[in-house]
Amino acid sequence: MSPSPSGSTEHTPDPGLLTRLPVPVRWLILLVLSFLLSAALQRLHLPGSLLLGPMVAAILAATNGARLAVPRIPYIAAHSLLGCVIARSLDGEILQTFAADWPIFLAIVLAVIGASSVMGYLMARAGTLPGTTAVWGTSAGAASAMMLMAEAHGGDVRLVAFMQYLRVACVASAASLVAALVFQAKGGAAHETVWFPAVDVIELSKTLAVSFAASAVGAKLKIPAGTMLLPLIATAVLHTAGWLTIDLPPWLLALGYGILGWKIGLSFTRRILRHAAHALPQVLGSIIVLMVFCAGLAALLTYQFGIDPLTAYLATSPGGLDSVAIIAASTPVDLSFVMGLQTARLFLVLLLGGPISKFVARRIER
Repeated sequence: MSPSPSGSTEHTPDPGLLTRLPVPVRWLILLVLSFLLSAALQRLHLPGSLLLGPMVAAILAATNGARLAVPRIPYIAAHSLLGCVIARSLDGEILQTFAADWPIFLAIVLAVIGASSVMGYLMARAGTLPGTTAVWGTSAGAASAMMLMAEAHGGDVRLVAFMQYLRVACVASAASLVAALVFQAKGGAAHETVWFPAVDVIELSKTLAVSFAASAVGAKLKIPAGTMLLPLIATAVLHTAGWLTIDLPPWLLALGYGILGWKIGLSFTRRILRHAAHALPQVLGSIIVLMVFCAGLAALLTYQFGIDPLTAYLATSPGGLDSVAIIAASTPVDLSFVMGLQTARLFLVLLLGGPISKFVARRIER
């Protein structure tokens, strides 16, 4: 502490516990802590544990003086892997389901996007969160993809991460409870991850070559979120055409998700954490409103089109796609309908998110 000009004592930032340690030791501590947290979250079957564990570890490290930064090239490579993961969710059966029921899909997806955008706008107008951060934080898309889109369009990716993963945890928990308690659906056996499976080296090499090249083009042209979107488009087209099999081993995805989690977590400060805690009641309220709205859409699907109630509930559940897929795969529902609607929402959010955030930013400025 040092005296201020007025004679009072001024608080200087605490350097933190890790500041005095050598940089390699700080990275080692971050790596070990990330591994332990990810393993613990996986044991609890928490969605997004491979990203959440490293992100929480990086937040703890950053707020205790780690002063580390993720290099640019590995970060861009992680973007390209995320694009491949989303592209892999597309298959012929999902596309056929969407083609057969596209008016229903489009109406439901636009309703969800509209509801989440209105809540984001209201939170931004109220000053709960800065700029377009509230729009991306309330967007019902894949959490990791929304963070990259927010970063490309001027949102605070740290607060978006906080909102998105809080929503994923709430929605996944509610979906599991509804399936088990309301519909008495019994889950299947827990799926054990094989971290080092046999892979087709040629297909993996083709996937990485295409995705990394597309990501490099996106970075070179400075396309908003192009380092994720261009690999997504390129690999999705080749995958659906049968020219490429997207084969990504779990250890590689863990590495990519870990880098994304570190990038976000290492930019946190204690001030940002206080801001997130202050906004928690409003964020939780927006999540509950969106979940209730989507449950109403599910009831409409059941009443108007005779769709199985649990299928309708999971299909309209506001994210994330991976957690809903896990629940749907272990319950007696129409999996192609659930994944078709979830995938359609993800792609429309990616398509419309940028224009919506710009519109909201202009309205707030006025």
